[in-house]
Amino acid sequence: MTTPTSPEMLVPRAVEASGNAYAPFSKFQVGAAIVVEDGSVFVGCNVENSSYGLTLCAERNAIFAAVAAGHRKLKAVAVVAKGDPLPWPCGACRQVIAEFAEPDCPIYVASVDNPTHIESTTLGDLLPHSFRL
Repeated sequence: MTTPTSPEMLVPRAVEASGNAYAPFSKFQVGAAIVVEDGSVFVGCNVENSSYGLTLCAERNAIFAAVAAGHRKLKAVAVVAKGDPLPWPCGACRQVIAEFAEPDCPIYVASVDNPTHIESTTLGDLLPHSFRL
């Protein structure tokens, strides 16, 4: 059954977003799609900067767009990039996801080259000891 949080719904949106990535330095174009509590989907892509520390990941761009629109509860996250290995979220993105999602939030990753081969885990498995205030 296809639901708003299913990988079959989110991965294609992430693939589409990856085409908008600005990655002139790494050439590593990443796309992300997230679904929030009301079923709305937000997308993001990575945006690099010549001052590399100012680069922002696709996952955080999607999450921050959702927050700017008034959403605070993630229900699922999908991340894609070309090639191998699969683009698992970096540590900073894992922590930001943890700020807005429960440990059972599904995380899906796939390659743009083969978007039907999807690996999944949960936030709790990906980041078992997130920082919490």
